[in-house]
Amino acid sequence: VSSKYVASSDPSLPALALQITSLVDSYMIWVGVTNQPPESVQNAARSGLLGRDWACAMPASPGNTGFGPATSLFRSPNSDVTFSMAQRLARRFGRQIFLSVDVPATLTSTPKGSSLLFDAEKGIVTALKGLE
Repeated sequence: VSSKYVASSDPSLPALALQITSLVDSYMIWVGVTNQPPESVQNAARSGLLGRDWACAMPASPGNTGFGPATSLFRSPNSDVTFSMAQRLARRFGRQIFLSVDVPATLTSTPKGSSLLFDAEKGIVTALKGLE
């Protein structure tokens, strides 16, 4: 299990906490907004919600260049960001991805919300590259 602090590219948005659990040929990833300082980021997941928006995606079968199968496990009525993000991550890293995004709808529904989600995905990609 590894934790990472991801600063937002916009100072008006909150920072993100990232927790990755490495499993056999898969990753379980939680990312959410945090008020924790960078040195205490490992505590952020304890106060987060795993089931706010959660999806699972598999890489495509060998020889197939498209996306593999995916499903939403839990999702909020206003958001389904984890479905497409999990598919992109599974395709990029060739592993099964369990992804939980714990960002309140009050943030994702704003114009700056897409910037925060982009920061989250960039932070996940950077962290996963470090684990490979």
